[in-house]
Amino acid sequence: MNKRKLVLSTENKHKVDEIKAILRDIDIEVVSRGELDIEDFHVVEDGETLEENSIKKARELAERCDYMVIADDTGLFVNALNGQPGIYSSRYAGEDGNDYNNCTKLLKNLEDQKDRSAYFKTVIALITENKKIYTLEGICKGSIETERKGSGGFGYDPVFKPEGYDHTFAELGESVKNKISHRAKALIELKESLKSILED
Repeated sequence: MNKRKLVLSTENKHKVDEIKAILRDIDIEVVSRGELDIEDFHVVEDGETLEENSIKKARELAERCDYMVIADDTGLFVNALNGQPGIYSSRYAGEDGNDYNNCTKLLKNLEDQKDRSAYFKTVIALITENKKIYTLEGICKGSIETERKGSGGFGYDPVFKPEGYDHTFAELGESVKNKISHRAKALIELKESLKSILED
């Protein structure tokens, strides 16, 4: 009997490897959409929440194949900036999604702020073969540093210090980040949901 497939909307190799690693002990075949030759997949993320964007991406992928699918959306929410950059995190400083420029804009906007608390949130949308939708989320609380620290990671990792640690994500490295991050927490929730779905 063939394993049920789970198709990932992302083509980001880092994300694909991370998801495969976390789900490796589940009886399911995890594949990226590229492995199924699903091309020209460009979704306009015009939702007002992470949930709306992740569901929209998952729905459009589910229309292109007959397997279970997942899509995710992530944002950094800074309390002193009324939740900005939020759903616009990847394009905070412009549509090109430049990590360096995004961090620069964030640090500038926080220059005079004493409250530097923030949190990352990831929402994963899972759609089963019969088109049932599940959403799962993970949150990682922390604070924004006054300058970049560390050379690892991507996005806002050089300026985000997770709660309970003295270093930024960029300093802590992948192995630590992948255990405590927002995405890791959401993926653990996904794993538990998939276990239940497979048992049914």
